Amino acid sequence: MEKIDKLTKEQIAAFPKYREKWIKIGLSTKPIDFEKAKEAVIRVYQEVNLTPPGEFHYACSPIAGLETVYRLTGEKINHPYTTGCHDAAWLSFYDFMLTELKIEECNKLVPLMELAKVCGWWIPFDKMVVIEDRPTKIVFDNNNLSHNEKGASIEYSDGFSVFSWHGVKIPEEWIISRDKLTPEVAIAENNLELRRIACEIVGWDNILNKLSSVVIDRNKDPQIGELIEVDIPSIGREKFLRVICGTGRKFALPVPPEMKTALEANAWTYALGSLEYKPEVRT
Repeated sequence: MEKIDKLTKEQIAAFPKYREKWIKIGLSTKPIDFEKAKEAVIRVYQEVNLTPPGEFHYACSPIAGLETVYRLTGEKINHPYTTGCHDAAWLSFYDFMLTELKIEECNKLVPLMELAKVCGWWIPFDKMVVIEDRPTKIVFDNNNLSHNEKGASIEYSDGFSVFSWHGVKIPEEWIISRDKLTPEVAIAENNLELRRIACEIVGWDNILNKLSSVVIDRNKDPQIGELIEVDIPSIGREKFLRVICGTGRKFALPVPPEMKTALEANAWTYALGSLEYKPEVRT
């Protein structure tokens, strides 16, 4: 076919349609149609000239899928390695190429596209396939990262769940037994990324109360706050802005090490320079 080196305005304008279509597929929480999933799996095998499996097994979650594989084969696998609806990101690209640019080679991926629409993870073998259902719940933060401060961020019908904090998987007990996540427990966490998250969950103000701190600058307005520096175990010296908001609640926010005054640090939290920042005066 003729080489394509530039997209038309109409083709570029079609980008959002494919983005929205495949986001909806990838994030669907509707129960799968098992019969349609079986048909789609058969077409995937046929596309690569393999004999379709004779056995199809349903699992309601990834952990149930792994347990099914072990029960049937005695084989322990670490992770479902074929992703179904979770292939949505890259399949969207080839759907666009096939539909808008008429690139015929992309037809080979149509069976995978159809499968992504009707199942979650799936685990293929020569003579059998385990097809897994989708999650029943997915929760995100404002940046579209997996996150839930009150429960599981991903949940399946059998109760299998994933707990995460702004895109990072965390221990379940940090959410469901939050009272047990004390400042002492948070600071003692060995993994630095998880320690940072534990400190966020506990609240940096509570953490800082357990550490020796040095006040670098204190503004006369408590809502601008004070700039402090602390020594965090295994991390080193860090700076924080400790403030009191208009409701009277206390907060401590991490700020860059180059901050020199509380006003500069407070302005930084609004993406402003200290000269631009004119905080509201409350009386």
